Amino acid sequence: MVSRADGPGPATGEDPFDADELREAESLLSGTGSGGDGGITVPWPMLFRHRMHHKVARSDRYQWWVLWTVLAGLLSVNITFTVFVVALPEVARQLHTTVSTLTWTSTGPLLAFGVAAPILGKLGDLRGYKRLYLWGLSGAAVSVVLTASAPTAGVLIAARLFDGVQGAATGAASMALVLEAFSHEDRVKAMGWWALVGAGGPVLGVTIGAPIIQFYGWRTLFWGELPLMAIAAVLAVVVLPAHDHAVLPGAADQERADRTAVSPTEATVAVPSGPDGAEDDRAEGPWRQLDWAGSISLSVSVTLGLLALNVAPSWGFTSTKTLALVAASVVIGVGFVLHERRAPRPLIPLRYFRKRNFVFPLGARAFVNFAYMGGFFLFPILMERVYGYSETSAGLLSTARPLVFSLSAPVAGYAAVKVGERWSVVVGSVALVVSMLVFTQVGADPSVVLIVVALALSGLANGVTTPSTASSASNEVEPDELGVMSAAQLLITQIGVVAGIQVMVTVQASANGGAGSLSSFHKAYLVGALVAVAAVICGFFVKDTPRGSRALPAEVSMH
Repeated sequence: MVSRADGPGPATGEDPFDADELREAESLLSGTGSGGDGGITVPWPMLFRHRMHHKVARSDRYQWWVLWTVLAGLLSVNITFTVFVVALPEVARQLHTTVSTLTWTSTGPLLAFGVAAPILGKLGDLRGYKRLYLWGLSGAAVSVVLTASAPTAGVLIAARLFDGVQGAATGAASMALVLEAFSHEDRVKAMGWWALVGAGGPVLGVTIGAPIIQFYGWRTLFWGELPLMAIAAVLAVVVLPAHDHAVLPGAADQERADRTAVSPTEATVAVPSGPDGAEDDRAEGPWRQLDWAGSISLSVSVTLGLLALNVAPSWGFTSTKTLALVAASVVIGVGFVLHERRAPRPLIPLRYFRKRNFVFPLGARAFVNFAYMGGFFLFPILMERVYGYSETSAGLLSTARPLVFSLSAPVAGYAAVKVGERWSVVVGSVALVVSMLVFTQVGADPSVVLIVVALALSGLANGVTTPSTASSASNEVEPDELGVMSAAQLLITQIGVVAGIQVMVTVQASANGGAGSLSSFHKAYLVGALVAVAAVICGFFVKDTPRGSRALPAEVSMH
């Protein structure tokens, strides 16, 4: 048993030895301690890791070490996302295929993510977020090697499908690690930095990756990812807690801490009970604890829904095949809900959907991403078809949106501490409505300044709303369910993204006046504006996180 009493820093998840204990442990590990055989001899890298982690874990800024470590991994896996789409024509030429075939390298990972996210998120809750995170980084490295060496289009598509699976693992585990490290009232700050890397990584990738593709080829771009992933993995091994789910409660967690308080001399971590009160969850293996029926039904329902959105523009939204996919998705989704109502250990407890600070932040996040990404996808088409811009010029203008998104998110995270999550979501969503309305009014010869301002407003909208929606919804769930919660957030965001792109592009292409007419874009952006209004409405129902109402406990014990 060990106790920690060094202020309001987060739990490390690992026994924080004092200096004497550390020296004794090191002498034992190195084989110089007392005992029948003189101790246990271990490789020096393990001892080095032990020493380094001890130093970092004792820091009163340990939660920030966790954040920077996780963000390094996130950057290493998302930096090539956007630039690879730009490189598709060259990839298609080298692999002797078509760009339309290679679009599955973009849509395929979305479907794979939908299948894997619920299961992997829950496994993170059961087996530990660090383990899932490292598995995700390892999978990302395998995906990068397969992508860089792909001899055919089929191998390349398979590699990117696997990339969607590891994206579910890395995304869910890394967000859960950050949320676990920070107290409720400070999570919005952490999510601001999270959004900075999430939106800024692809922008950095385009800036660095475009010249690499031009002079050295697209395969070199992916080989260059491996060193970044290796650095991220080493940081994770050293910094991240060895044992998950030992969380120091913040002010908003005090009520839950009171329910699970332990004696300073008899410190344990509460073990979740089964439906009959028996402490059986941790006794069983993770595969038996997993709600397989719920995981599979949710994965299939979401995947069919995403597939319907992807094929609807080519099949038609009212075609029999599209409607059949939608119907199947709805029926299986209803089956998921019915199963979760009676499952002893549900994948996502339905009680969360009765909490307004769970439902409305996720709703706002989906609606914001619908309009943001729909507009993002339409913008270069508008500039090239209607205003005669080159692909390069339109692409450079497009970067204003994610650039403002990434730069504004950390500032918005700190501002939300002062003004509250509600007004952050409302103001950000209003900015998105204004941006969409500007694009409904642009004329035949619009000012470039006006266009840049409209793009900046869209980026500002996502940057301001993302930290508050992510932290508010996460604060409603139990500490040992952050993994599946993170996966659910990422999945909701993805559904909004896919729906926004497909619906707004379809509206633009089918509008009267032709696919290249200015009025068709006006109609599509009007749809985006209406959906953004729904985000504003959701924002008014978000409750602010209580701050400073309770002091942190003087000492928190854990094992």
